[in-house]
Amino acid sequence: MLPESAACLETSYTVKMLAVVKQWEVASGCRTDNTDKYLMLVLFKLGMDAVVLYLCYRKRNTSFLSMCSLSIILADLVMVFFIASVLFLGPERYLASLCFFLANASATYGALPLPIMCLGLLDYCLEDTSLGNQSALCKFLRNVVLTLLVWMLAVINPFGSVNSDLIEVDYKKGITFIVCEVEESTLLTYMIVGLFTVVICIMLPFWSMIPQWMEKAERLSDASKERVNPSKMLFTSTNFTETKIGKENYLEENYLEETIHPCPPLWASLTLSFGTFWMPYLTVSVACLIFGFGVPAYIAVNVLWLECTNSLLMGLVFWTKSNGQGPYSQLPENVCMWHVYWHLSKGTGQQQLPIAVLNPSKGKRKTLLDV
Repeated sequence: MLPESAACLETSYTVKMLAVVKQWEVASGCRTDNTDKYLMLVLFKLGMDAVVLYLCYRKRNTSFLSMCSLSIILADLVMVFFIASVLFLGPERYLASLCFFLANASATYGALPLPIMCLGLLDYCLEDTSLGNQSALCKFLRNVVLTLLVWMLAVINPFGSVNSDLIEVDYKKGITFIVCEVEESTLLTYMIVGLFTVVICIMLPFWSMIPQWMEKAERLSDASKERVNPSKMLFTSTNFTETKIGKENYLEENYLEETIHPCPPLWASLTLSFGTFWMPYLTVSVACLIFGFGVPAYIAVNVLWLECTNSLLMGLVFWTKSNGQGPYSQLPENVCMWHVYWHLSKGTGQQQLPIAVLNPSKGKRKTLLDV
């Protein structure tokens, strides 16, 4: 349970939240300090961000969003260090400092989503232009500077306007809370709810077709992997003949399947690609909002959200630039299989994906043919 959720006082749907830093019962004299809980919370976020970055990192060293991912992890490290220092030095003396830090951290993280999304979209749109064709070092330096600028503006903008005073609240008879105000990111909330709604509305008319489309996309993905897997390129002459006969039978079955099941339009296919991977995250986030589990901005703005935003922006650019031509190939790798779902929308069958095999009549020469 988040420390903030115990003190929302029915304000979990508003921008401001009340973070409990200390509480006590007057009758028993029991005092509870929550500094250690905040430390565990930011440690959990740091670990989650590190795992997500490791799982989703796809050679995007020079992209702007990759710099933002690394910067968020560095900011998490700063939070861990500061809260651990408060806990070590004694919270009785530094409760005001903890409140000041949490209030400004929530305001800073809350200011990040809009500039990150705008600059991330601009970075992908310029990928195939003269500005995007710079060297890796120039891209790296440019995105480092932009990332530092975003963080500077996020820190400076709310500085001085944030209420970081400790507030004493009589929550119930005999129970008193010492709280401070922290913020939610309203833009992030609207974005998550909007994405969840859009994905549901787009996929609802095609609900009965989704299992067949996903199964076909999986076969297309496997076929494309086999095409470039050297261990599956070598066949004996006997296996070559059997493969050819089996392929002729499969072509007939696959043709009937494509006739019975129409292909999705490109916008629906790309939405399915996005929703297949990110719908669990969106569902959990929306469920937290429905049940009133408010999450402060310094927790909600994390690498998981950033990777979801990265997929959204990449999907928009891919759809725009691939709508009337072949699949756009200037974008970095992503967890969503945009190219596979582009072929799905165009009706590409497995038989149309070339698979390299060994020519049985020239086995010693190891000549590769496409069948």
